[in-house]
Parts: sequence; C-alpha cells; structure tokens
Amino acid sequence: MPKTVIIGTAGHIDHGKSSLVRALTGTDPDRLKEEKERGITIELGFARLILPSGTQAGIVDVPGHERFVRTMVAGATGIDIVLLVVAADEGVMPQTREHLDICRLLAVRHGIVVLNKCDKHTCSACPWTAPSR
Repeated sequence: MPKTVIIGTAGHIDHGKSSLVRALTGTDPDRLKEEKERGITIELGFARLILPSGTQAGIVDVPGHERFVRTMVAGATGIDIVLLVVAADEGVMPQTREHLDICRLLAVRHGIVVLNKCDKHTCSACPWTAPSR
C-alpha cells in the first residue's frame, strides 16, 4: 500500500494558498458561499493528490486571516510537510511569520517555500520582471 503524506498550506492572507491547491489538484478548497463572495478561506479546505512516486497526499488548505488563526492551528496539527506560500509582490508578512512559528511549535519538520504571484512583482533587478530591451 502506498504511503500517505499530509501536506498543509501556510502563509499570509491573499498570498495564493487556495489558488496553489487548486493549481496542483484541480480541486477548489474553498467550498462555502461566503468564502467565494469574500475571496478568502474561512474554514479548512481539503484536496487529494497522487505524487509521481505513487504516494498519496492529502492537502489541507488553511485560512490566512489573523481572525482565523485557531482554524489554521487545527488544520496544521498533524501535517507532515508545510507549503509556506509567500507572494512575491508583498513578501513575508505578519501571518507568514505567525504560521511558520505555529508549524515550528507543532514540530512540522519538512517544508517547501512557494514563491507565488511572481507575475505581479516588479523589480528592475529581477530578470523575470525587468523591462525588455
């Protein structure tokens, strides 16, 4: 039987955690009408992914808003790997740090930093956003 791994998202509100889950799995983790209307995650979202190795991954999408930090803690409890999502146009923000601290306290030992929204970042020193000549 293939191993199962639990992957959780973490990061500041509106940095693209749910969009990442949707892109990876084809499943929209935001199910509530209010989530769709407000464009934010309020309750935990879930998706499934089969990795190329055959490993089954359950993905837990957590809210990024500071008012929903208890829900984030509930979702992060028991995850094996965290996807720490950081938007390139805003960088590390308060909930990014708070979510990382929570993952440390929960002894999440493995993580991947996902630099998201690179298309919205503008910096002349960055080759992917520098004006073409």
